[in-house]
Amino acid sequence: MHKGHINAKNHNINTSILAVDDEYDIVNLIKQSLERGEQHRVCAFIDVLEALNHFKLDSKDHHDIVISDIRMPGMNGYEFVKHAKNIDSQVKVILMSAFEIQEKEFQNMLPDTRVDGFLQKPFSIGQLNDVVEKISQS
Repeated sequence: MHKGHINAKNHNINTSILAVDDEYDIVNLIKQSLERGEQHRVCAFIDVLEALNHFKLDSKDHHDIVISDIRMPGMNGYEFVKHAKNIDSQVKVILMSAFEIQEKEFQNMLPDTRVDGFLQKPFSIGQLNDVVEKISQS
């Protein structure tokens, strides 16, 4: 296992997801919850720079959705999403935060970037699945 990476093991998938949060428990919950139905493959990272490097270099691991915390050390979620969208403009984005974020803050921080979903921490497994399913089908 890489320093910040939690290995994926499912191969029978419909959606590939990259999740990044500096809290291991959060990315582990996302990974376990979304891979339970074997519809999704999740590459989960606790190190945002390693996640970005993976997203950039591993072209065989095309990701449909990026789920990112907003406040992380090294690079915040807004910066991560900007880089991810520059690499793949089609990737869909879900941002997470324990803090209440207003729509205006998204527009100020990501004026040219579409955010497809938002999860307010703490979130339930049901909320996570609902947001991912909605975005997967759009």
